Amino acid sequence: MNQTAPATDFPEDAEPQPRPPSRARAVLLRRLADVVCLPSSRVNAFERAMTADLLVEILREADPAERIRVAKRLSCLGEVPATLLQLLLRDHIEVAEPLLVECASLSDRDLIDCARMATLEHRRLIAIRRGVSEVVADALIEFEEPVVIECLLRNTQAKLSHGGVEAIVANSRGDGRLVPTLLKRPEVRPSQAYVLFWWADAEARRTILQRFAVSREVLQDAVGDIFSLAAEEGWQDPLARKALQFIERRQRNRAAIEKSPFDSLEDAVAAAQGGMSRETAEEISYLSGLKPMTGAKIFTDGGGEALAILCKATGLPRAAVRALWRGLRRPETDAEGVLTPALDRAITTYDMIAVDRAQTVLRYWNWSLSSAMTPSLLRAIREGDEDAVDEYSVPQRAAMLALSKELSR
Repeated sequence: MNQTAPATDFPEDAEPQPRPPSRARAVLLRRLADVVCLPSSRVNAFERAMTADLLVEILREADPAERIRVAKRLSCLGEVPATLLQLLLRDHIEVAEPLLVECASLSDRDLIDCARMATLEHRRLIAIRRGVSEVVADALIEFEEPVVIECLLRNTQAKLSHGGVEAIVANSRGDGRLVPTLLKRPEVRPSQAYVLFWWADAEARRTILQRFAVSREVLQDAVGDIFSLAAEEGWQDPLARKALQFIERRQRNRAAIEKSPFDSLEDAVAAAQGGMSRETAEEISYLSGLKPMTGAKIFTDGGGEALAILCKATGLPRAAVRALWRGLRRPETDAEGVLTPALDRAITTYDMIAVDRAQTVLRYWNWSLSSAMTPSLLRAIREGDEDAVDEYSVPQRAAMLALSKELSR
């Protein structure tokens, strides 16, 4: 007659004893991983998928150390079953790291899924992988994480889309540390660099002016005969007029002299030296061929380089930089009589840049900061609607980035 074994009585406060590591599980995991790693000549796709399914079920409850061993085993494979990859890539960073660092066969879809479903450290490892594609980079940039974006920018084998660069430009407004690294990227276009200028430090501004302030001589030679043609038509085509205004050699607005209380731009600058009023600032803008919004951005910029660009582009003498500086009530010298760093940079910028290149910068600022300013764009800036950036043109996006702080007040 069978007798039921008496139940063991445990004290109420006793802790259950941990199970010893299962040798059978460890061997089973290794053998299943071996099967997944077999070449296609030894195992067909269905057998590999079935084995991967078994492996996934065990790994869900396995110890991290066991999952790490499997991840390392699979990292050298040319093809890893999707279900297995998804599980391991979304795991703790210690588990996912061997695959993210060593597995060259991860697809864009695998990396994007990992980026969106895992942690910042996962995204950082993706950002430093070889050959990061534009779509993967875009997915990483979406999270607006400075450490990830900086890794991506430093990765010379990563590719950035135009939209991705613009998103980083927008992010750099709140984190100036990204600007120097961003300016080293070959994908950065002049339109983006000219926007970066407004919140870049002195060194980055110098880089922007040296690298992106290009001559318009080729354009001027290519379209020189079109000016007379457009004049014959009475400048009726607004698109052609805007483009030709950007290209032409003359910067000053001669028509504005007739309406101005000043006899010349020099007279307006001389008047401003005693104290810059809003009316005088607007007159200087009109006489310089600028819209008041562009002039206001230049006059309120604390760096001084923008003032130098204005003076050089319009043919004003070097002394005009200091005259405008004085009119804006900015300190010219320190207690020892030495030029303040900002004024010194402004004068250095004036001496460094050629007239035509200064005009390129000034024209682009005017084009993007005022000509592109439509009522809908103005409303979008004030409402912070930067998610709709794709709806706008290049100069409109530049205006949205450069003026959002001023116009959202």
